Amino acid sequence: MQIANRHAVSFHYTLTDDQGNVIDSSDGREPLAYIHGEGHIVPGLEKALEGRSVGDQFKVDVSPEEGYGVRHDELVQVVPRAAFQGVEDLQPGMQFQGRNDQGSINVTVSKIEGDNVTVDGNHPLAGQTLHFAVEITGVRDASEEELAHGHIHGEGGHHH
Repeated sequence: MQIANRHAVSFHYTLTDDQGNVIDSSDGREPLAYIHGEGHIVPGLEKALEGRSVGDQFKVDVSPEEGYGVRHDELVQVVPRAAFQGVEDLQPGMQFQGRNDQGSINVTVSKIEGDNVTVDGNHPLAGQTLHFAVEITGVRDASEEELAHGHIHGEGGHHH
């Protein structure tokens, strides 16, 4: 069976950056499971999985536009340390949920200088080419319940 929309798909992966450093991997864990065509994984990877079958192993490079997007400088802002009341030990790398004109936004503290805290609303992988090594481990029709719930049940998926 080939991967197509409304199929339950599971795969092992290793994600690396341009220097070959591992960013994320399913190594030692269950394969990642998702419903194909529902937008649950980055578009470039989903396109590369289309038409593949169990046992297929391949590598794919996903551009920022097809991954986590390009970086937007306007999403980097300096805010006063007072905006983090109740946070005892504020450190770069900490993540918070903030608000902007479009609603809520996840931000990462990137720099602290005195009372000025620089936060970045870009996804941490925005602007980066994603290098995936993939092995397809399962392809089947998604059940009506999975389609209604929007996720896979059982191994590698959601457990109710």
